[in-house]
Amino acid sequence: MTMRSHSDSLLPRETDLQGFATALERAGLRGALLLLNTRTSHRYTGVFRFDGDMLRNVALVDKWDAVVEQGDDVPLAAAYCAHLHATGEPLEVEDVATDARVPWMSASPIVSYCGAVILDLHGQHWGALCHFDVARCDSKNSDKPLLVAAARMIYQDAVAAA
Repeated sequence: MTMRSHSDSLLPRETDLQGFATALERAGLRGALLLLNTRTSHRYTGVFRFDGDMLRNVALVDKWDAVVEQGDDVPLAAAYCAHLHATGEPLEVEDVATDARVPWMSASPIVSYCGAVILDLHGQHWGALCHFDVARCDSKNSDKPLLVAAARMIYQDAVAAA
């Protein structure tokens, strides 16, 4: 039996990463987002692009409505992605009411969030890959490691879709 160290728990399982890479190659950005969405308790999975003070939706998957392919653009200051843009660090929030890291989001209808920065070819913050929901989402396993790894892989596909 192989034991995983604490630092290993921050890495996605190799099979999960390979599955994501295969979905991205065969089905493009939307297919890859659909796969990520099946693996989380969050309702939505999306890619957003930083555009000044706005967050532009590039692609969106809604677990409850397969027709949805795009969501609304939102002011960056009213989004969890503002944390990603400012810090470059991934963020996972199970319940905004109990998380002091994102006080500006306390009035938001989005209760749960997990996201990672998408970097451009020069290492600049281009956008975000994230899961979010209007309900509290508890998961036994963090979505963050796979999102962080997947965000590193999708820049070219996200730009093409934007």
